[in-house]
Amino acid sequence: MSTITLAIHGGAGTILREHMTPALEAAYQQALQRALDKGYAVLEKQGTALDAVEIAVKDLEDEPLFNAGKGSVFTFNGEHEMDAAIMDGSNGMAGAVAGVRGIRNPVELARAVMQHTEHVFLAGTGAEELAKTLGIPEAAPDYFFTEQRNAQWKLAQESGQTALDHNIQLKDKKFGTVGAVACDHAGNVAAATSTGGMTNKRWGRIGDSPIIGSGTYASNHTCAISCTGHGELFIRAIAAYDVSCLMEYKGMTLEEAMRMVVMHKLVKIGGEGGMIGVDAAGNAALLFNSEGMYRGVRSSNGISEVAIYK
Repeated sequence: MSTITLAIHGGAGTILREHMTPALEAAYQQALQRALDKGYAVLEKQGTALDAVEIAVKDLEDEPLFNAGKGSVFTFNGEHEMDAAIMDGSNGMAGAVAGVRGIRNPVELARAVMQHTEHVFLAGTGAEELAKTLGIPEAAPDYFFTEQRNAQWKLAQESGQTALDHNIQLKDKKFGTVGAVACDHAGNVAAATSTGGMTNKRWGRIGDSPIIGSGTYASNHTCAISCTGHGELFIRAIAAYDVSCLMEYKGMTLEEAMRMVVMHKLVKIGGEGGMIGVDAAGNAALLFNSEGMYRGVRSSNGISEVAIYK
């Protein structure tokens, strides 16, 4: 049996202790711990890595502190357009959705694309039509409304910014994405990522989160990766798959490959953010080149922690 491991993230960026109240910090830590525990409970019962990452990400989507699902930011038009992806490292199957509205848990719809269609990636109204066909839970616009996100949107509109940050002052960058990676008892790995995108985004903008190989990737031969950061740069870097390539073709360990991508390749092109990863032996790494990353990891070798800052 492999070491069972689950790692999660809730976004990276300029996350500083001095900008965080004790109550808000505690709320983030509790939310991370809850998602970590829910996903890990699946692995403890010898469930699959795929189930574990979906459960963990759904819990993060349901938490308004994070920019995914219920906590998604507002678009330029005052709506919520969400993206998500999931990938099974045991067989290379993947599913993704982009620009969907009114879907309570976009990661669930991404998995439905993988399991109930011949496709990998569906967008907008077509993806929403599939959700209706399969009875995937939807929600009215007011479900996604939060006062904090509304205030951020108004500030972004006043300034004319398309904001990568997720902080109400818009001065501190917070890349709002959630994700999970897991290795189960059979040595199978999986990854899932979900996001509400950028505050005040226009023209159907899509970041790296739902793009297989950029923001999400999984292969039993190498690793499972979920990214969070400036999506345009992670797309150009094909960041998640690049970690896998370095492991497969260069013989690097998971941490060596992630460090090469996060601390060198992305930094050279101005790509701020981070990623979480596991390999089929249950090793985990959580790396970021920003000031902080909401994150957590738990495994059967005794590791169990959540963290925010460097």
